[in-house]
Amino acid sequence: MCRLFSSRRAIIYSETGDPSQVLSVSKVSALSEKVPAGNVGVKFLLSPINPADLNVVQGVYPSKPEIRNDLGTPFPSFIGGNEGLAQVECVGNGVNNLSIGDWVILSKPQSGTWASHAYADAKDVIPVDKKVGEVRAATITVNPPTARGMLSDFRDLVEGDFVIQNGANSAVGQAVIQIAAARGLRTINVVRDRPGIEDLKQQLVSLGATHVLTEDELADKSTRGKVKEWTGRKGIKLGLNCVSGKMTTVLAKYLGENAALVSYGAMSKSPLSLPTSLFIFQMRINLEPHFIWLLANTLVCDPLTRRASDNVA
Repeated sequence: MCRLFSSRRAIIYSETGDPSQVLSVSKVSALSEKVPAGNVGVKFLLSPINPADLNVVQGVYPSKPEIRNDLGTPFPSFIGGNEGLAQVECVGNGVNNLSIGDWVILSKPQSGTWASHAYADAKDVIPVDKKVGEVRAATITVNPPTARGMLSDFRDLVEGDFVIQNGANSAVGQAVIQIAAARGLRTINVVRDRPGIEDLKQQLVSLGATHVLTEDELADKSTRGKVKEWTGRKGIKLGLNCVSGKMTTVLAKYLGENAALVSYGAMSKSPLSLPTSLFIFQMRINLEPHFIWLLANTLVCDPLTRRASDNVA
């Protein structure tokens, strides 16, 4: 029996739109006291808000949560949230690998983590070592697997190879820096100029960044020579883009022969534009653009998430 969930709250919405207009914090129906067989009852400790979460609420994201008719709300509603850290509060029959007090993350996409409590199928729950810490554990299912997948799935990179990325101070960007450093890869990291830029550069270097440039520095023609020195005139095999717009065009020109440009976002809200000359008149480049969406294949996402949770500590 689980009597802890008699009062339950969640961030819900009944229609898509502007998050500031359609989201509300509401009391929702209590969970049954009897835990379903094969399930665990969890209390969410931390549930982050990713840009993609807001896209889901806006109705422009391909992955959508299940609409709920059992929340006791005036209209069928969605519970927001795609990732978060929870603590096991009760265990159903047939669950032998989890115990009360365990920290867990949910591997199933769009699990509705913006809630105080929930029941979850034990098959969709991954234990997390408490040494990881709450914040890192709560943000492990989206950004680190994205970073790891991009570094592994598009080009065979070996120790000493260079990767160039924009949005390097984003959560994915910082994960790329750390995973690349652990693999002996070197990174050129591009960020927007801002007050305190030297402090930001030093922060990224402390994570393992090899070089950090502002967008203006990347666009400066003199930087081309510096990059050739850094790489020993070897082509950069992999570019990672979460910004799009004009600066990604600049970034693409730094890529070497048979390189891959992997896009996973458009934070500038501008389209990804690659000039025809990059493909026709610079045929030596043979650039391959790729687009990644982590949730498109849960068979890929789940093993990546499990490996990330195993290795994050």
